[in-house]
Amino acid sequence: MQLDPTDRRILTVLQKHGRMSNADLAERINLSASACHRRVQRLEDEGIIRDYVAMLDPRKLGLPSTVFVEISLSGQSDELLEGFETAVARIPNVLECHLMAGTADYILKLVVEDTDDFARIHRQYLTRIPGVARMQSSFALRTVFKTTALPV
Repeated sequence: MQLDPTDRRILTVLQKHGRMSNADLAERINLSASACHRRVQRLEDEGIIRDYVAMLDPRKLGLPSTVFVEISLSGQSDELLEGFETAVARIPNVLECHLMAGTADYILKLVVEDTDDFARIHRQYLTRIPGVARMQSSFALRTVFKTTALPV
């Protein structure tokens, strides 16, 4: 699907203000409400807009620490990779899991209460995943920049 400048303006605004009414969005991008609604509907139908979500503050939910875990597996078979991915998807504190090229096979992003909470997750979940050969964990000291907005 080709995105024209109006589509890009819609996407830019919605990424920052997802709860904005259609009337406010239309006014913001200088388009009639009906034309704006049709465009948003098309962007949703095409799958460019996947979901609308609430962004929660992890600190206010008692999860102020971010941990990145690099994981190397003992092999690369489809069964091992699929088993790992299925197991990781069941761990509640994992926000992201990426298959990597480089020294680690996967990198995980977790949110935790503190080092004790991470130790519990490590013991209860991570060490029990079959095929894990090596793990290296790094705690973020401070989040300097974070966004979910894609460049459009």
